[in-house]
Amino acid sequence: MPYNIWCGGCNSMIAKGVRFNAEKKQVGNYYSTKIWSFTMKSACCKHEIVIQTDPKNCEYVIISGAQRKTEEYDVEDAETFELPADEERGKLADPFYRLEHQEEDLQKKKEAEPVLVRLQRVSDARHSDDYALNKALRAQLRNQKKRVAEEEAVSRKRGLNIRLLPPAEEDVASAAHVKFSGKFDKNRKDKRALINAASIFSGLSGSSTSTKRQLGLESKRRRISAAAASNLLAGGFKPSSWSQSAVTSRRHRGS
Repeated sequence: MPYNIWCGGCNSMIAKGVRFNAEKKQVGNYYSTKIWSFTMKSACCKHEIVIQTDPKNCEYVIISGAQRKTEEYDVEDAETFELPADEERGKLADPFYRLEHQEEDLQKKKEAEPVLVRLQRVSDARHSDDYALNKALRAQLRNQKKRVAEEEAVSRKRGLNIRLLPPAEEDVASAAHVKFSGKFDKNRKDKRALINAASIFSGLSGSSTSTKRQLGLESKRRRISAAAASNLLAGGFKPSSWSQSAVTSRRHRGS
């Protein structure tokens, strides 16, 4: 198919470039050029489509069974040149109009000539010395290989299997503003919390500290007894007399 068309039977679109098994026959002549007709059936609804060549306008014409899809393109978006219209083509046959058109083209060429000459000089200066260009390129490749090797070595030192990019100023500035809370800060906060929670009177403070010590010792005993019980179940070792006495004393205390 030479272009996108709408099928006349089911109104579905047939895209440009779709191949068909068509019946080809000659239906006339344009001077010495033959006019060919192609009869085919659409794959969607088996509708018959007839297309002929148009040697005069250098295109294909739909005779029956379909309708050409109208598509408009912007010259800048399509990155093509705008062809002259039929009226301008007819005017170009006039020698006076062609002479005026030629004068405008020569004027445009003179205006654009300094830019073209400057671009040609820049191009000649860049490519005048092949050895210098090759030397600069090889030096650039050597520096790139050296930088890649250094980055891979830094990554291997840090135990990474990927190559790290070079540090940027923005990353360094953002990392400087990040603060991680350490163990010292945590201990200081805990001590301040204990001081704020403690009483200002000495008797109460002593009783509170003794209570805290008892709670700490009780938690340690529980952890030791739990570890001993897990090891006994795992078949590791027999519980010692100290751990047994701790368990029995806790049982008596609970009763």
